[in-house]
Amino acid sequence: MDIYLPIAEMSVNALVIVGFGAVVGFLSGMFGVGGGFLTTPLLIFYGIPPSVAVASAATQIAGSSVSGVRAHWRRGGVDPKMGGVLIVGGLVGSTIGSYIFKALKDVGQVDFIIQLLYVLILGVIGGLMLIESVGALLRARTGQAPPPARKRHHGLLHRLPWRMRFPRSGLYISPLAPLALGAAVGMLTAIMGVGGGFILVPAMIYMLGVSTSVVVGTSLFQIIFISAAVTVLHAINTQSVDILLAILLLVGGTVGAQLGAQFAQKLGGEKLRVALGLLVFLVSARLAVELMIRPSELFTVVEGMAL
Repeated sequence: MDIYLPIAEMSVNALVIVGFGAVVGFLSGMFGVGGGFLTTPLLIFYGIPPSVAVASAATQIAGSSVSGVRAHWRRGGVDPKMGGVLIVGGLVGSTIGSYIFKALKDVGQVDFIIQLLYVLILGVIGGLMLIESVGALLRARTGQAPPPARKRHHGLLHRLPWRMRFPRSGLYISPLAPLALGAAVGMLTAIMGVGGGFILVPAMIYMLGVSTSVVVGTSLFQIIFISAAVTVLHAINTQSVDILLAILLLVGGTVGAQLGAQFAQKLGGEKLRVALGLLVFLVSARLAVELMIRPSELFTVVEGMAL
């Protein structure tokens, strides 16, 4: 069942794209992450231009995060005040990121930079997750005591000005820290097509000290607005959003997320983290190999351009 994607300028098998969405949705439901860090690499592996994959993945992330936020909101698992600060920072960061993306696209380097960022960031995060989760499994088997609990947030945050209270998060800190964090995640969303949850969630826990009862819901709350803003910015600045591609991904993702959430209940938390860390690291390694392979055509001549 082939379908032509007008922005990507290529024909794809619609069932394959729906299958990608289902796989990512399954993993998202199982691991509790947005899934954007898997969607974009899968589309790149299939042959979708990285710039189109990034912009269209942001569209899918915005849509798929809505149902998750609704569930967390009903049980009080969203801090709208903290989320609002993250959104303000994210809007600034995503705007800057969209212009960086456009500049890289104009000079013909956006595809390389996207893949390089994925290799570096996913490699580091996947490696750290594997080290921590495998260590926890080994300690549990040998009966060793767990390491000392980490501080709820970094001491530097106490010295930042204009502190304010975030009751649901259980914090009294300066809004400058979540503003900066939101801006960084917004830039990543614009440049890499990720929701940023795989970075935002641990940063909110270990850097800001946000209560774990609200961290996932607040992260998803922020992701909806930033991903939607990134979609609009890409549509205006780079014309890289392929709505047909995003719809196909959403159809598969909706079904896959439900199945993933059910499957997650059968596995322990430590095993889930090991699996996720291994998956992230393997995606990074696959992209690294692709970057090092010599292309079949070293130069491409575009009709109508003076070379």
